Amino acid sequence: MVLHFLPERPAQPAGAPASREERPAGARAGFVVGRAVGNSVVRHRVTRRLRAAVREELHRLPASADLVVRARPEAADADSALLRRDLAAGLDRLLGRSR
Repeated sequence: MVLHFLPERPAQPAGAPASREERPAGARAGFVVGRAVGNSVVRHRVTRRLRAAVREELHRLPASADLVVRARPEAADADSALLRRDLAAGLDRLLGRSR
């Protein structure tokens, strides 16, 4: 998997709602699981597993951060434990921390 990390969200573009209530609170995550990973069933399974793994690690990110997780084709054969381990290792590298 490949992680893209933006520690601080960019300022809202002109015309965007300025209200704080309308902005999401806390870190956000997005997923990219392309056709190279497999058919629709496989891609959705990988997305569900990644979503669960990120949910457990999202607390480690700053509240203003955005994270994009891009699945590589190897993710199709990976079990949830391996995806969690890879995600944790990737976040350790990104955040410069040890667990």
